[in-house]
Amino acid sequence: MQLQLRGVTKRFPGVVANDHVDLTIEEGEIHALLGENGAGKTTLMNILYGLYHADEGEILIDGEPVRFGSPGDAIAAGLGMVHQHFMLVPVFTVTENVMLGIETTSRFGLLDRRQARRQVEEISRRFGFDIPPDAIVEELPVGVQQRVEIVKALYRQARVLILDEPTAVLTPQETEELFTVMRALKSEFNASVIFITHKLKEVLAIADRITVMNRGRVAGSTTPEQTTEQELAAMMVGRAVQLSVRKARAKPGDTVLQIQDLVVRDDRGSVAVDGVSLDVRAGEIVCIAGVQGNGQTELVEAITALRPAVSGSIRLLEHETKAASPRSVIRQGVGHVPEDRQRDGLIVDFSVADNLVLNTYDRPPFARWIVRDAESVDAVAKERAETYDIRTTSVDQPVATLSGGNQQKVIVAREFSRPIKLLVASQPTRGLDVGSIEYIHERIVQKRDEGAAVLIVSVELDEVFALADRIAVMYRGRIVDVIPAESALREQIGLLMAGSTHPEGVARG
Repeated sequence: MQLQLRGVTKRFPGVVANDHVDLTIEEGEIHALLGENGAGKTTLMNILYGLYHADEGEILIDGEPVRFGSPGDAIAAGLGMVHQHFMLVPVFTVTENVMLGIETTSRFGLLDRRQARRQVEEISRRFGFDIPPDAIVEELPVGVQQRVEIVKALYRQARVLILDEPTAVLTPQETEELFTVMRALKSEFNASVIFITHKLKEVLAIADRITVMNRGRVAGSTTPEQTTEQELAAMMVGRAVQLSVRKARAKPGDTVLQIQDLVVRDDRGSVAVDGVSLDVRAGEIVCIAGVQGNGQTELVEAITALRPAVSGSIRLLEHETKAASPRSVIRQGVGHVPEDRQRDGLIVDFSVADNLVLNTYDRPPFARWIVRDAESVDAVAKERAETYDIRTTSVDQPVATLSGGNQQKVIVAREFSRPIKLLVASQPTRGLDVGSIEYIHERIVQKRDEGAAVLIVSVELDEVFALADRIAVMYRGRIVDVIPAESALREQIGLLMAGSTHPEGVARG
């Protein structure tokens, strides 16, 4: 099935999201759609999937014009879409989620779960997914939930699969597994895959063709053989981009954060952080590397007083924080970029402006006594939005209407725009494009050089090696080793992440 978009244009109040876009997806190809946050990639795919209607232009399948009034029309035409934020019912089983919307019934009019379950098992076995069909979705790891979304699309016999930022929540291992699935879809079923992303290495590794978007327009089209990371980055951003982090050797000072024998439980009552001890000093960046789900989330939540510790101690500048509240931790000079931006970093129904002053809204210049100074909030918000390139039509716009990457920029702008002694950042560049990553990394290094202690949690090994002065590897709730960055090797860090306690050749620190 060949898919074409011709002259597709979509306008929202104050912004042209797609500007006369032409795009052709050939049968049996992996086509990467690359671009910055806010470049119009997701909007274009939402038009293709029937969620939005184009103001101008047309969609053609095998040369014939089609019009999708809803996602149901797109699904009937052979399209499937896996959204960045999964469209699953958490309390339903895998089978119930897969059959939702196209329920098969027995001759007595009852739901035929048994038939649907067999099909889920068949698809899962064919692609090596290993998905338990009776498992409750909310109990599955995020990588497996994504596979459920892919099974949903294949269950509906999709011939074109749209993957919107599919690796944003995956570990490196899960990303490789996803690529295996994409190649199988192409080779075994002659299906087409539209891969929406901003990650250059992944595009060069998996794509047959690449289309780059910039501010709603197609900036160019190429193939992995004809281009480089630098060329793609320049096409995306419209300027040359520094892909490596420039930083001088760290000059660590006094200990700012001291964690001793910390034990923390997760939401189910299981021990997630198991006797962790770690120091972070002023003027250094410590990165915690590890596969998602090894206690990093609970560790950061304990440090920032979002989760109580069972035992052990957390000291910030020699002050115990175990019984502290999130507000008191902020007041002590801790900046926090949370892992889940929508749950812990933003109030999505509030405006961009309000979210940009969320942790200082009750202090001058944003408030005098109990009176909010709207002019000061507005002025500072506009300044921060410009400085951090937050793509919004107005700072009065609800933050829920921004792209995921721009929501992340709101948090980073808020936390980096005040004096802090300790920066705790979980996945600080998740969902950001190369230009924004370059900027955020520079700011993190700047905070270090200004004397702040920096603790980064990241599943991206490129990010860990780019930023870290020391690397702490976390596995099953424990810090299994702390290694000076200059003597660490990727392969050895990978072995530690997989549970090999002291692989041969690892320098200890």
